[in-house]
Amino acid sequence: MSVPVRVTNLQKAYLDATRRVEVLRGVDMEVAPGELVAIIGPSGSGKSTLLHLLGGLDAPDDGVVEVAGEDLARLSGAALARFRNRMLGFVFQFHQLLPDFTALENVMLPGRIAGREPRAVAAAAEKLLGEVGLEQRLDHFPSQLSGGERQRVALCRALLLEPPLLLADEPTGNLDPATGEQVFELLRTMALRHGTTMVLVTHNPELARRCSRVYRLEDGSLEPLAAPAVEAQAQD
Repeated sequence: MSVPVRVTNLQKAYLDATRRVEVLRGVDMEVAPGELVAIIGPSGSGKSTLLHLLGGLDAPDDGVVEVAGEDLARLSGAALARFRNRMLGFVFQFHQLLPDFTALENVMLPGRIAGREPRAVAAAAEKLLGEVGLEQRLDHFPSQLSGGERQRVALCRALLLEPPLLLADEPTGNLDPATGEQVFELLRTMALRHGTTMVLVTHNPELARRCSRVYRLEDGSLEPLAAPAVEAQAQD
């Protein structure tokens, strides 16, 4: 299952000491069901802010965020939490795994929160971990795993409930290039295998150009990039 995403005239600003900083200035974006879209741009340009707005982790000052036709601004409290749990998976630069939980228990967590039957949740988590080559690491704690292994566990956790939309914020940014490449390929393969719409924030144009479409966010504006423009940035 996959879903469309539509963003219309999205605006967001923050107060920085005594001044108002405009982060997003009338951003528009559409993502088709099952599409893999990358967002690139300089540090501090608002890429993570945009992703948080797409995931309902923050609210815009103005504009509309629609996921699967649902206006996130119309949801609040428990309804928004249920929507995120059912529809969205998140992968962050830092894996955010619970240190006292094993790999299997970390992956199971969204299912337990959703009140799913524990044996079914454990079976689904074990299957996902097997898909990313961690079938021998189920009982290992995060401190016993490499950086790449931790990100693979985080990816499995994000996909456990088969969310229609996966949001990935610099998922390879904390890894060495070779491990980052492996994690990105797993991310892309798993999203395709599970029919998931994905929006990826990355600093790496080499990874971005292998997505179906690329946007650049800078000075509060989001612009689509043609393939040659992405290639040129990859060579900078």
